[in-house]
Amino acid sequence: MASRAVVNVRGADGSSSSTLPLPSVLTAPIRNDIVQAVHKSVAKNRRQPYAVSRKAGHQTSAESWGTGRAVARIPRVGGSGTQRAGQAAFGNMCRGGRMFAPTRIWRKFHVKVPLQQKRYALVSALAATAVPSLVLARGHSISEVEEVPLVLASSIEETTKTKEAVTLLKTLGAYHDIERVINSKKMRAGKGKMRGRRYRQRRGPLVIYNEDRGIVRAFRNVPGVETASVKALNLLQLAPGGHLGRFVIWTESAFAALDEVYGTFEKAATLKKDFNLPVAKIANPDITRLINSTEIQSILNAPKGTKFTKRPHTQKKNPLKNRAVLFRLNPYAKTAKRLEILEEERVKKGGKKKGHKVEPIKKSAEFLQTLHAP
Repeated sequence: MASRAVVNVRGADGSSSSTLPLPSVLTAPIRNDIVQAVHKSVAKNRRQPYAVSRKAGHQTSAESWGTGRAVARIPRVGGSGTQRAGQAAFGNMCRGGRMFAPTRIWRKFHVKVPLQQKRYALVSALAATAVPSLVLARGHSISEVEEVPLVLASSIEETTKTKEAVTLLKTLGAYHDIERVINSKKMRAGKGKMRGRRYRQRRGPLVIYNEDRGIVRAFRNVPGVETASVKALNLLQLAPGGHLGRFVIWTESAFAALDEVYGTFEKAATLKKDFNLPVAKIANPDITRLINSTEIQSILNAPKGTKFTKRPHTQKKNPLKNRAVLFRLNPYAKTAKRLEILEEERVKKGGKKKGHKVEPIKKSAEFLQTLHAP
């Protein structure tokens, strides 16, 4: 989240003319998970229902030949003298037949999203626009922009000519983002080329205004630039694709109206009923730094017990295959194994034959006591 107290207001020449306090909404917690979930649902509400014709694949007269003619029982076109006569029809595996499970227009194309979730996602997307690292990570070219968020004087809303809008963007150092959009224009793959979506390109800056006095007309023909009213912001514009960090250019009046539209941490929103800005659950998200801080470490109790804790479920090992487990269960197995090895070495050296009776080793009293222990 942004942490500066004030933001400079820049004129048409790019120089700073005054300052504005940073609105509380730009310091709200940034929840990427909520933004992605809400964007996924909201984006579905722009879809149009589609379906194939109910008569498709059935606009022919066909009847099955039945059994006994060594052909499949699929319906077949009647008649003779043409190529079509006798051909299979209707089935989804047939040429000219209907599709499997023909699509219907009454599918659930749209998704209802809770209003408070949409507002939370919108606030998070707004807060992300004030973080330069997130704006850069999204791909915007803002290396020559003086400040993020970028706030312009309210007189910019009276701009009506596209030439003036382009000159303004060049003066502010934001035109590099427009060039990135122009260079990204590519032909769309697939059938969208035939459906009014012939080209695809990146997204450029989003210009947010308070009152349209010609600014929409001025910016509407600049590639990649979109405009929006501060009282009707859209998550699909603030976080395209569910990705936070859209490059936003504010007008002074729109920037000043944010506290009225979304409220502050102490005051509820004026224009949104029953809405309060979400508060972060924790002020410092660096948990490692918090745990290792002197304040917390100084009041912690000393560690109890051993350094390593025993696992609740240990792997069961076969004593017939694992000697360490065998020796732990049967201490004499180690001695028996050693005697077996010595016997094998004695046979290799040409000593007594294997299987020869060997004098038993006298066991110590300590070993016998351990062996017969309860």
